[in-house]
Amino acid sequence: MTEEHDLTSKMVEKLKKEFHSRKDAEIIARAIQKNGIKAASEDPTASERLHRAFSYEIKTGKPTNQRHSGRCWSFAALNTLRHKFATKYKFKDFELSQNYLFFWDRIERANMFFQKIIATADKPLHDRTVDFYLSFALNDGGQWANAASIIEKYGVVPEYVMPDTHNTKDTSDVAEVFDSLMRKDAIELRAMVQTNASATELREAQERMMGDVYKIAAYSFGEPPAKFDLEYRDDDKKFHQVLGLTPLKFYHEYFDTNLSDYVVVTNAPDHEMDRSYLMPAQDSVVDGLPIKFVNVPFAELQEGAIKQLQAGETVWVGNDVLQQMDRKRGLMDAKLYHREELLDVDFVMDKKHRLETKQAVVSHAMTLTGFDMVNDQPTRWKIENSWGKDNGDNGYFVMTQDWFEEYTYEAVINKKYLSDRVKKVAASEPVTLPAWDSLQ
Repeated sequence: MTEEHDLTSKMVEKLKKEFHSRKDAEIIARAIQKNGIKAASEDPTASERLHRAFSYEIKTGKPTNQRHSGRCWSFAALNTLRHKFATKYKFKDFELSQNYLFFWDRIERANMFFQKIIATADKPLHDRTVDFYLSFALNDGGQWANAASIIEKYGVVPEYVMPDTHNTKDTSDVAEVFDSLMRKDAIELRAMVQTNASATELREAQERMMGDVYKIAAYSFGEPPAKFDLEYRDDDKKFHQVLGLTPLKFYHEYFDTNLSDYVVVTNAPDHEMDRSYLMPAQDSVVDGLPIKFVNVPFAELQEGAIKQLQAGETVWVGNDVLQQMDRKRGLMDAKLYHREELLDVDFVMDKKHRLETKQAVVSHAMTLTGFDMVNDQPTRWKIENSWGKDNGDNGYFVMTQDWFEEYTYEAVINKKYLSDRVKKVAASEPVTLPAWDSLQ
């Protein structure tokens, strides 16, 4: 057993003496207490590295706004699609309905949740996997494959057909209801399995529970349309009208995209490189696209992103946006805040150790739309965010190359832009990851 040590008054006096041994300690304390750690440690030269000129950028329209919700993963996926429509049909401010995708995501996740609860009913309630399912339940967060699976199954609709409601702009109310409902239903399903309920009884219970989920979603988000009329005036002022489209027909006829052709390329140095990985615990659609990662050196992730952008297609990326970022100004720079120098405390870890200790998380998804190149090397990147026009430069952020390398973990790349080596890794037998892996 580890010996415990009392924090004595003598030790406290030593700590105080060490603090005051720094000649400017009181000056630094005043600056931090008045302005906060970030403001007091900000690098004033960052603006030189983050000016908004790019040697290559895809022209895109107005930004979207996820507001008070965790739907970034779906916004970024729909942004990559809408840009294709905007270019092909000359309608730069075209927007797809995020509410439509979110409705079906809630329904599909609930269906998958009930099945996972039944499959793990023989495990203790606080088994780590069961704990994950109960805590994750109908969480707002998600992966690229969650969005892609919904799109492939249900199609898409324009934003005006099913606009956001109060409950998608701020998901806190409905999330609280869903959380309680999922956990209550989980207890009931586990009890049924443990008392040897028949398959028919379990199926009937699931259908009843799905009825409750659908009811809450329909009340909160509205019901998705079976058909809609596509009507818009393009940038040349020409009016277009197509009546009676289904969401799937619209997707297949207007978006020349096969989402199965895309690969989630990741750079996670806490995992073995040149391996593919699966995370089935977070799959949300039965027989949908699997949550799969191909872990390679960062240079190969970046190469694929550059090729896709140069081909005129934006890139879904998963980042740790909570690090070294100024939300209001839309700045992301690995040297934006020199907090360790200000505080005289070394708390900086490398990418591998941040992932291993859960200091790093894939906290946000955004869309790469451009980059600046100097002597054939990228120096900064243009990012379309989903936080509305009042953050960044009309909704667009800029990040330095070192931020991209340090805090970007995933990029969704069409396999035609990947090297033969990366495609070979993607085709290899994947390793199955637990639900709580760092790539969640």
